[in-house]
Amino acid sequence: MTLRGPEPTSDEQVDAAALQYVRKISGYRVPSEANRATFDQAVRDVAGATRALLDGLVTRAPSPRQA
Repeated sequence: MTLRGPEPTSDEQVDAAALQYVRKISGYRVPSEANRATFDQAVRDVAGATRALLDGLVTRAPSPRQA
């Protein structure tokens, strides 16, 4: 699923994509208690980077967020 599109991307969509990415990279669907804090921090970091990317992209037409 592409997050960038004509409709604004919700925080829930960004968080879900970040979780999916971290699960794919780490190989953990559910991390052990020993890895929980690192896993959760990675999800937050990826979500923040994703939001910054989406908010910073420039297109020819104004996005719904900027309109």
